[in-house]
Amino acid sequence: MQPRPDEFSILNPGSREFVPLESVPFYQDLNLDQVIDKMAVRWGKDMKKYYRYLPSSSDEVTYRRNIYGDIRKEEVYKSLIKFTEDLDVVAKLRLEKEKARIPLQKCVWHIREIGAYCSAYEALGKALESAGLSSEGMLEFLRILKEILESGGYRQLRERIDKIMAQIRQMRFIITYDKDRISVEPGTLEGEGAYEEMLHEKIGKEIRHLQNPFIADPTLTELENSCLEILEKKQPKFFAEIKAASDQSEGYERPVLRRFEREIIFYLSFCTLQQDMESAGYIFSTPSSLPEKRMEAKGLYDLALALNCMSSGEEIVSNDFDYEEGERFFVLTGPNQGGKTTFARSLGQLVYLSLMGLDVPAESANVPFFPALQTHFSVEESVETGRGKLKEELVRLAPMMADHQKGTFVIINELFTTAASYDAEIMGRNVLKHFIELGCMGIYVTHLRELTKACDGVVSLRALLGDDNIPSFKIVRGEADDAACAESVVNKYRLTYASLKERL
Repeated sequence: MQPRPDEFSILNPGSREFVPLESVPFYQDLNLDQVIDKMAVRWGKDMKKYYRYLPSSSDEVTYRRNIYGDIRKEEVYKSLIKFTEDLDVVAKLRLEKEKARIPLQKCVWHIREIGAYCSAYEALGKALESAGLSSEGMLEFLRILKEILESGGYRQLRERIDKIMAQIRQMRFIITYDKDRISVEPGTLEGEGAYEEMLHEKIGKEIRHLQNPFIADPTLTELENSCLEILEKKQPKFFAEIKAASDQSEGYERPVLRRFEREIIFYLSFCTLQQDMESAGYIFSTPSSLPEKRMEAKGLYDLALALNCMSSGEEIVSNDFDYEEGERFFVLTGPNQGGKTTFARSLGQLVYLSLMGLDVPAESANVPFFPALQTHFSVEESVETGRGKLKEELVRLAPMMADHQKGTFVIINELFTTAASYDAEIMGRNVLKHFIELGCMGIYVTHLRELTKACDGVVSLRALLGDDNIPSFKIVRGEADDAACAESVVNKYRLTYASLKERL
């Protein structure tokens, strides 16, 4: 059933009210908070909440993905960016209105605000009509917008505002100073146009301190204020029309349009980030979500890491992966500092961005719909609670396992590192079996090679070492080489014979 126009959302095809997640541990685990904070610098902190509205169905994901495809079109993107700039003008006029000290000034600035608002939406509607929209969401928004702009109520509002503004711009009065006496009279001058244009024409230069007091500044001088009070007495009908037009236009914003203004920032913020990164050479792609196709990606990289590398000029390493038929969990082992955690984060970012209907940092990808994303990364001991590291990990793991959420994507990084190997292996096997029995998929990063054979559905990945056992940050199928891993640790902590001899 099609939602009523006042319930329309650019984030979901129904009338479902969005409830942001109260606690999003995977934001920090996957470094998504760094990415979102980066976007908030330009788009404001309010946009951050829209990254906590997770779609509840594959239909919602498809709805968003198609909308994002439209917004990625150059003409659509440019028109929406221009629209946000026009709305910034509206916001500035609203602030100026609040500065006004007398009611008449507030009325005029309110009328200007409405005029700018109408112009912004009229320009957007005209641009979108010729932009070749194809998504259900953007086409529905354009239909609603056109219906509003063509309605009798809107046309009356626009005509009333335009008429009043034209009269204000044509307003003239003459100040006469004679023998310590100032008189103010309505006046007419040759020519038409705005007060400022007349001054420029008559005097031949711009005079900043002689501008239409209704237009230039919300704060009036005592002289300007006195002049307007006199004119109001001499032209009561005209000034009454100004107040009436302002009063009758209160609450001019349509809720459906106000909601669109807020929600469209979700798409524009990521699209702008993506364009900046693509200009720097990073690759993005639109993922597919074909259930009959295995989950896979080529050229996948860590988005947060790439953002940090943009400023430093460092190169990042991308990886390919695929879950073959019957495979549910990757168990990733390998040397320290070999890129295991980075790969796990990139996998989580891929699932999250795909779930949000956005493009992903990869050459290509197929990601099925997951109802939720769960992560558990190694934590430090809590000084406040007095719990040890193992207890902290178990406290956080308990609700994940108690939820019994089916079909989620789970990322576990370096769990039970402070427990004895025998105990860590038993607990690790139980965790893997629990999530696999629930039909979940995911990755388990660990130093325990034994977990690569924990149960059916588990496949082993390893962080590959390059020449001289230097980490290559490449992740491949297969079990880690114990000797290479040991040598990596020995080199890292300078425990080789030569290093020890030198230090001793």
